[in-house]
Amino acid sequence: MRAIVTVVGKDAVGIIASVCQALAGYNVNILDISQTVMQGYFTMMMVVDAEKCTLPVAQLAEKMERKGTELGLQIHVQREDIFNAMHRL
Repeated sequence: MRAIVTVVGKDAVGIIASVCQALAGYNVNILDISQTVMQGYFTMMMVVDAEKCTLPVAQLAEKMERKGTELGLQIHVQREDIFNAMHRL
């Protein structure tokens, strides 16, 4: 099952490494990643494979949200089908 991970916050050293390390700790594989810094704000979107994740996606989302708070970021995890339904024009 694929999921979408979004990360937003003030730019700082190590954001990508911290988020990727946290995901790897739950056995989540990153399939695609896009990131940019705009006027000091970091934004990243990832498509991940959560098929072998050690937690249900809802729990993964909670853990990653807490990780974001710890890093001073907003991190959201959603199943890809739900993300697509919410962003359909």
